[in-house]
Amino acid sequence: MRGTIIVAALALSACGADERRSEGAATQAEIENSAATPLPAPVPPRAPSPTPTPTPTATATATLGANHYLGRWIGVEGMYLNVTEPAQGEVKLEMQYDLDNKGTYTGTITPEGIRFQRGGETLLLRPSDGDATGLKWLAGKKDCLTVKPSEGYCRD
Repeated sequence: MRGTIIVAALALSACGADERRSEGAATQAEIENSAATPLPAPVPPRAPSPTPTPTPTATATATLGANHYLGRWIGVEGMYLNVTEPAQGEVKLEMQYDLDNKGTYTGTITPEGIRFQRGGETLLLRPSDGDATGLKWLAGKKDCLTVKPSEGYCRD
């Protein structure tokens, strides 16, 4: 019985080999025929369409001048900011910016706000509202300046 199974298996595998050989020959003939037919000409790449340059939009901060920033701004827990104008385009910032630190800095008016250096870091006083300061005691106020989250000053 075992011999019959082995002979049958060999016979079946031999049949498959013939089929595989004929499939391989057909595939080879197809490859050779396709090489004889010319490929279509490549389509030239399309020139990229130019990306439109966005036009700057006028914002409320771009129209604010030095006069808007001048004066006293109040923060929380005794923090304050006094803005005075010592020279054209520059302002003097006197500030108590946390419980232990205060100082005087020179700022430059930009369309975004007042840019200044403090502790080796470039900061920006941005016009905002009280909610943007992240300080609950300034929430709801409309005329504020925010340096970074949890540091902001508003007008009374």
